[in-house]
Amino acid sequence: MTEAAVSSAPKARTTARRPDSIRLLLNNSLATGGFIVLVAVALVALAAPFLPLADPDVTAPANRLMPPFSPDHFLGTDALGRDILSRIVWGTRVSLAVGLSATVIAAFFGSLIGLVAGYAAGRVDSVLMRGIDMIMAFPYILLALAIVAVLGPGLLNALYAIAVVNIPFFARNIRGITLGLSRREFVDAARLSGKSNVQILFIEVLPNVLPVIIITMSTTIGWMILETAGLSFLGLGAQPPQADLGSMLGEGRKILFTAPHVSVVPGLMILVLVMSINLFGDGVRDVLDPRLKSGVLTRPVARTTIDRKEAPSGLKPRGDAVLDVQDLRTEFHLGGTVYKAAGGVDLHLAQGECLGVVGESGSGKSVSAMSIMGLVPSPPGRIVGGAAFLGDEDLFSLSDERIRQLRGADVSHVFQDPLSTLHPLFTIGDQLTEAILAHRRITRSQARKIAEDLLKLVRIPNPAERLKVYPHELSGGMRQRICIAMALANDAKVMIADEPTTALDVTVQAQILSLMNTLRHERNAAILFITHDFGVVSAICDRVAVMYAGKVVETGTTEEILNSPAHPYTAKLIDCVPVLGEPERRLDAIEGRPPMVNNLPQGCAFADRCPKAQADCRAAPISVTEIAEGRSVRCLHPVKEGEHV
Repeated sequence: MTEAAVSSAPKARTTARRPDSIRLLLNNSLATGGFIVLVAVALVALAAPFLPLADPDVTAPANRLMPPFSPDHFLGTDALGRDILSRIVWGTRVSLAVGLSATVIAAFFGSLIGLVAGYAAGRVDSVLMRGIDMIMAFPYILLALAIVAVLGPGLLNALYAIAVVNIPFFARNIRGITLGLSRREFVDAARLSGKSNVQILFIEVLPNVLPVIIITMSTTIGWMILETAGLSFLGLGAQPPQADLGSMLGEGRKILFTAPHVSVVPGLMILVLVMSINLFGDGVRDVLDPRLKSGVLTRPVARTTIDRKEAPSGLKPRGDAVLDVQDLRTEFHLGGTVYKAAGGVDLHLAQGECLGVVGESGSGKSVSAMSIMGLVPSPPGRIVGGAAFLGDEDLFSLSDERIRQLRGADVSHVFQDPLSTLHPLFTIGDQLTEAILAHRRITRSQARKIAEDLLKLVRIPNPAERLKVYPHELSGGMRQRICIAMALANDAKVMIADEPTTALDVTVQAQILSLMNTLRHERNAAILFITHDFGVVSAICDRVAVMYAGKVVETGTTEEILNSPAHPYTAKLIDCVPVLGEPERRLDAIEGRPPMVNNLPQGCAFADRCPKAQADCRAAPISVTEIAEGRSVRCLHPVKEGEHV
């Protein structure tokens, strides 16, 4: 075993993992504080029978309205001489029990109605939702008062009233989610497997809805405690001599100015209880939000975080490059684990040039391209090194406002899936004119005319009518042409195309490639073209950069790379591609899998899969070697011309 292998073994065992739900919750100081307070209050309330407290219902007129910190009465007494501390503890116990019970009842029946209505649809959905609409037609507090008036005052009746008026809240939320889930492919698969509707509903759909139910419950318990306190405050909840926080607040309102502590103390208790529940509920919501699983408690911001330790003083743009990316390092911080998605990427584009970036999935192509304009989501992504020069400007040193001005104007993007890129609720014309008006001070009618001209430019027939349609009314090829038109709307200097032909059939692919190639020469725009397909590379690209494990391992002209690859990885990739008219050609496959970028080896990342690997390949990091003008390779033992790997 080599020294590099020995040194990397402990890292694999001690690598920190993504934080679990408990750790993620504890990372939120507000949620943790709320949880601690809530647990403390709940423990005191549960321990009420065992605490050395006075009887909360025993009156002592001789001790009436004693102030706080009086002997034997820490929080004083009320108008009947009852100990306020004892009544607060017992009242909190009652309020918590009622709030939790009402929440569980409302969540159970509301979620059940929502599940059945969303899954069954049709008449069942109509009947159930019209019933829910009838309940929602009344102001909830008036409806609760009406229910208590019919059933009679009392804590149990108040509980029922609060639960009933909150059922629609759960039913509406769960119904909407279930409606979307019931039309998903995994539900169709369950039907094909022979499962009954009840099994599908509770085994397939319910687990997907359960996090929403938990989130809704955690954020409504506090509200239900407030509603119960409100009914008790009006004399419709807890009845004398029983105490809850609302009834204590109501009893103290008559003497608010002469003995304010009688109402202020229960009011503060309600504030502390509800705030702690809401803070903890927000923390639970964040823990169950898949976007926050990185271990940080903020959602992705509009621009990738720039966290360079120091500005790269030695890096300067190359004279002929319109876009020059040097030593780009982008990392994803997931809990205590760092994924080096881009580990020192160098790319440059001249005006009118098309550079193809190829490599297996996970090699860092898209991350590198999205890092250029700060589109990598932060958190968890951050740019920790390098520079990206657009002309003379270092994009990583610019302000957010300047980056916003450059996006879509000087650098544009064409993404892989046009259906998810285009907004489903706006017409093609609205979206094209929006892209134009974002960077030009012209009238909407002028922008509309430019949008029509752009559709003509990308070879879309009847452009005036196409501006009025929605994305779902167009074919995949048409939608991709629309995305290209949006990318060309402001005469961008650089167009980044991230696998724009992957989801299209071969005839449409050929049309899109021919269109982009033609427009590139007409507009003299540079294209950074990300793809897996060497056929696409040969059709449109002038030069090629091959990426592996977050680094560029070989660059050169398209002809040089395809005819005489220097890096064993490039040669293996080309061997995987079938060639039309050569049925006898053996298709090769690359053994093994790419390494995880959170545990990269010390030496060459391809060494474990490379047939030419030697001991020195694993000993130290491999630097880039220039083997000819404009041709470089990151390899100690490159493939010789004519050699088969």
